Amino acid sequence: MQKIDKMNKELLIRSSSNNVDFALLKDGKLIEFHKDNDNTKFLVGDIYLAKIRKTMPALNAAFVNVGYKKDAFLHYHDLGPKINTFQNFIKGVSSEKIKNASLKNYKFEDEIDKNGAIGDVLSPNQSVLIQIVKEPISTKGPRVTSELSIAGRFLVLVPFSTRISVSQKIEDSKEKDRLKRLVKSIAPKGFGVIVRTVAQGKKVAELDKDLQNLYARWIAMCKKIKNVNIPGKVMDEMNISSKILRDIFDESFTSILVDDEALHIQIKDYVQKIAPKKESIVKLYKSKIPIFEKFGIERQIKTSFGKNVSMTKGSYLVIEHTEALHVIDVNSGNRRSLGKNQEESALEVNLIAASEIARQLRLRDMGGIIVVDFIDQNKAENRKKLFNHLKSEMQEDRAKHKILPPSKFGLIQITRQRVKPEMNIKTREENPSNNSGNEVEAPIVLINKISEDIEGLINKGRNNIYLNIHPFIAAYLEKGYPSVRLNWYFKHKIWIKIVARDAYKYLEYRFLDENGKTI
Repeated sequence: MQKIDKMNKELLIRSSSNNVDFALLKDGKLIEFHKDNDNTKFLVGDIYLAKIRKTMPALNAAFVNVGYKKDAFLHYHDLGPKINTFQNFIKGVSSEKIKNASLKNYKFEDEIDKNGAIGDVLSPNQSVLIQIVKEPISTKGPRVTSELSIAGRFLVLVPFSTRISVSQKIEDSKEKDRLKRLVKSIAPKGFGVIVRTVAQGKKVAELDKDLQNLYARWIAMCKKIKNVNIPGKVMDEMNISSKILRDIFDESFTSILVDDEALHIQIKDYVQKIAPKKESIVKLYKSKIPIFEKFGIERQIKTSFGKNVSMTKGSYLVIEHTEALHVIDVNSGNRRSLGKNQEESALEVNLIAASEIARQLRLRDMGGIIVVDFIDQNKAENRKKLFNHLKSEMQEDRAKHKILPPSKFGLIQITRQRVKPEMNIKTREENPSNNSGNEVEAPIVLINKISEDIEGLINKGRNNIYLNIHPFIAAYLEKGYPSVRLNWYFKHKIWIKIVARDAYKYLEYRFLDENGKTI
């Protein structure tokens, strides 16, 4: 049976004039962050009536004009075996020779040769119905397919197919058979269906309602085809609010807070449709304190999206990326576990890092090849324990991914499906100490680093610590109740002496002992 997550999940939704931001929290910790920009186009799942610009025999692919500045890429293997049937159907719908979009009595053509050539199927200036499977990234246009699928809450409808398949994440064979039988009995003729993981345990009425909604969307899309200007969009995947809820919502959600009244009504209506019993958890946030400030989301964003990511007790990650891959380096920092040897300490840090890396991949939506340099471990059983822990932590990741066992050099390689640009948030700010235009990490990132350093020093037996720092930061550490310094005292039972130094740069700091020596 599938593992059931008993942890609490909250979704905070912040609305502004141009954007809607979604923060998904698991036990108060930010695990996913999404932005909905009104200007965003070519989203994964959008369907376009487009035009073939040119075919490329050497690549066995075609470049397709979808209205983006860069042509979309359509490979022969993404045409789908029923492309000829599909193309004839679209011609009929466009010319209004076909007035009924039902595929009940529609005659299917022979499937194309799986080892065929693009030029045998498509030609320049030919119209083709395609779906975005990968958004424009960097200098590349969208990646598209002619094998359409329309996703719902529990099911995915696949036109011109007869296949009924069930998510591999549903491990119970009896449940798989039950779902397959149910869906087979209600699937419309001419359509295949994919059963999603969240359909587990659902009754036929719920599945049928979802299926009828998907079928209605197909009919509406076909009616739109005859009037669209090529290239033009014929179906939106969904608005991002509904899409995110459709993909991430489950029974473990305890709260959905929205700070906009109109959006609150929209979200409440959608939740009422997909999970009526959970409608009451959707609430309007009314406080004068901005919603992301109130729940510490701004702080988590600042400390989670930088190059350096702090973990517990001084350990940290360094995340760097190029066009080709991402590299993550695991560092123990000044962390030291009393009574443990180097091998045990390395395993402890590595396990903590694996959990944080799984979170970072989801949070930043990192894709492509990721290479992780964990701290070296000599024992094979510890390397296996780390590998299994990383796989376990990434089970909840909806993106397709593969994790390879540690190499001889102690590296673990991960491939993660990249379908849209990586979430990239600026965490650096202009340096107020000079006018050179240089940037430094935001103060909140510095405070987090100082807190980790203090914990490391205390773990090493230090109890007289003088923190020398810029006056602005010193004032921030001492302001309010409880102040940052007071929280340090509550946690460690040691009073940190703060010394404001006018000569220091904005983010410069040093720890000294009672004799004025650097520690």
